[in-house]
Amino acid sequence: MATTPIFNASCSFPSTRGIDCKNYIGLRSNVSKVSVASSRIATSQRRNLVIRASESGNGHAKKLGMSDAECEAAVAAGNVPEAPPVPPKPAAPIGTPIIQPLNLSRRPRRNRASPVARAAFQETDISPANFVYPLFIHEGEEDTPIGAMPGCYRLGWRHGLVQEVAKARAVGVNSIVLFPKVPEALKNPTGDEAYNDNGLVPRTIRLLKDKYPDLVIYTDVALDPYSSDGHDGIVREDGVIMNDETVHQLCKQAVSQARAGADVVSPSDMMDGRVGAIRAALDAEGFQNVSIMSYTAKYASSFYGPFREALDSNPRFGDKKTYQMNPANYREALIEAREDEAEGADILLVKPGLPYLDIIRLLRDKSPLPIAAYQVSGEYSMIKAGGVLKMIDEEKVMMESLMCLRRAGADIILTYFALQAATCLCGEKR
Repeated sequence: MATTPIFNASCSFPSTRGIDCKNYIGLRSNVSKVSVASSRIATSQRRNLVIRASESGNGHAKKLGMSDAECEAAVAAGNVPEAPPVPPKPAAPIGTPIIQPLNLSRRPRRNRASPVARAAFQETDISPANFVYPLFIHEGEEDTPIGAMPGCYRLGWRHGLVQEVAKARAVGVNSIVLFPKVPEALKNPTGDEAYNDNGLVPRTIRLLKDKYPDLVIYTDVALDPYSSDGHDGIVREDGVIMNDETVHQLCKQAVSQARAGADVVSPSDMMDGRVGAIRAALDAEGFQNVSIMSYTAKYASSFYGPFREALDSNPRFGDKKTYQMNPANYREALIEAREDEAEGADILLVKPGLPYLDIIRLLRDKSPLPIAAYQVSGEYSMIKAGGVLKMIDEEKVMMESLMCLRRAGADIILTYFALQAATCLCGEKR
């Protein structure tokens, strides 16, 4: 039950006009009228005014009809209105020791004392604009569930994809990145399908740009979805991944994607020198305004497993450790970042995300460029699995993980949670 604010004032002075106390709810007086003189305050008979905010429950006290000058005159005469009393100090539990307060000049908890204070002093914010939504596409018309990634699908490029993009845009996510499941029959050792202007990715870009011209489309530049070997580059017969020859193919792939309407091309292959070569190739074809988001610090991580199931792109042999970075290395990320900056990258990306927060912070502190983080499939699937098993609160852990990536320094986050998290931020439940 709400408490009733009380206004107490002692008033006894003549006036040029009378106030009928009977007309005011809660006004009790030992005289029938109060008078206020415009020139001076004179005391003749004292009385108490007790004004409650409302007896009808609407929370508003009725006004006395006094002018500003009359209110000021009353206060100057010592008739100061009484505010509600200070609430009593809450009692500690029985048995709490009685001690002298610690002599602390600074108590950080003061800035956390209420929801309003915590919101006012929050250092990191997150919004749907910070998300890039990775979407898997395939040639079929049905949306196929991905077993290792609950809630994710290989989307039919003509129908399911368009619908998913519409849902994302409705909650403020207007950036996506496309990953294709390429038919096995179109794969070969040199990944030629990667630069087919009528391939799955270029067709999809043109469709989406026709439907949503302002949609920001990121693309993946790498050969692994198109290679019969499953590697990000061309494989020599002795198993060596050929660097410069692969870069030549990547340039053709990036130009093909830009020609279709891509806004940002994203080389994820980790070949040396590919950013500068792609920049030169784009500029030579008139695509100076197409950005490059370089996978600058992409580690040879075990967190990628579900993604490779989604695209059926596991390496046919070996691993990717000769081109992706060693998870044990920290300073090496600076070498990659400096090279990518010098070669013309517009955005630097760290992949994976949460296990590499220190690398995100390192690049944030050392580079003026925007920093991206990829919350990869393994991170997503672990949170989903923990939620299903009731071991964690999925929604809270999801939002905390994304906030941690932002706090570490990521300007944008590639995350499979983009739609779900944006919906939460919009105050809705799916």
